[in-house]
Amino acid sequence: MEISGKSSLCLALLRIIEPTSGSIVIDNVDISTIGLHDLRSKITIVPQDAVIFAGSIRFNLDPFGHYSDTEIWSAVELVHLKDCLIKRGNDLSYMLAEGGQNMSAGERQLLCLARAILRKSKIFILDEATAAIDMETDRLIQLTIRSALKNATVITIAHRLHTILDSTKIIVLSNGYIQEYDQPNRLAANPNSAFTKLLHDANIHPSDITSVLT
Repeated sequence: MEISGKSSLCLALLRIIEPTSGSIVIDNVDISTIGLHDLRSKITIVPQDAVIFAGSIRFNLDPFGHYSDTEIWSAVELVHLKDCLIKRGNDLSYMLAEGGQNMSAGERQLLCLARAILRKSKIFILDEATAAIDMETDRLIQLTIRSALKNATVITIAHRLHTILDSTKIIVLSNGYIQEYDQPNRLAANPNSAFTKLLHDANIHPSDITSVLT
């Protein structure tokens, strides 16, 4: 089975694994020169499988009690989750089951995104975050990314290609190497590019990228 290297990229950014050569530089800072706590506190990752604890909605959004109710409600509204809470008594004290079993998969992922937004990180990693949810929740997540995270760097590991068509740059990984790196419309303009092949396999026409970017 072909291994692209996307998981290793995430692990390297968080220094869970260390590079054997070269360096990773963010804002002109070699990340190997700063402490792990400082590094990881500035990067937020939203995984494919939402992490939900047994406890209140407030606890799940703010387990360390850093934020006011006003800030929490603002994050809830940004991810379009307010209607979900209204159905549950409009109460941040509503208790969630372990793993969020009393919520839908889409609601769990939106809750994780709200938790991420509260941290106000400058770097977000969305690791296949929309791969296991319905198209409507996917749409809400894309809207949130483009509004609430517009001033952050968002690294999207994509399962559904339409979620990255308006990205600033696309990286195509293959067997642990960067196969291509450029603006999506430039990659799509090359009929022989690996990205163009991926678009074809997903039944996406290159012109769709132009319409997204304009």
